[in-house]
Amino acid sequence: MSRLTFDTGARASACGGSSLLEVMLAVALVAVSALGLIAAQLWTAREARAMTLRESAAWIADSIAEATRTPAMGDAALHQWSAWSSILLPHGDASIGGSGAVATSRVTWASVRDRSMAGDVIAEPAEPCGDVDAPAGSSCVALGFVK
Repeated sequence: MSRLTFDTGARASACGGSSLLEVMLAVALVAVSALGLIAAQLWTAREARAMTLRESAAWIADSIAEATRTPAMGDAALHQWSAWSSILLPHGDASIGGSGAVATSRVTWASVRDRSMAGDVIAEPAEPCGDVDAPAGSSCVALGFVK
């Protein structure tokens, strides 16, 4: 009986680079996936912060509207909630607009994610806030109410 022998040395050297290429592609895929997950987490954290700021601003605007309905509390309540807006919101400001029986309580604050960069060609328009435009780079909550 004759014995068959295989020359495995030639075959191993021909296939040696393909497994290294597969490992390199797998590592690159894992790295890109990890970067995507990190970017998603950062976006989620930014949006959660923006949502918290909007919620605080809406709470302040509602409190101003409720306090202003009592004539004796008007200016004192506005000063109190304006102070709270500057504490709770970055560069926060609270005001009341309108005339007659209908008024608007406005809360504005600096919005970091909406600021235009130095290299931007087109500046974003001002955001409408009740009957006035909010300054560029700021966000606003306006709440209409009857005195």
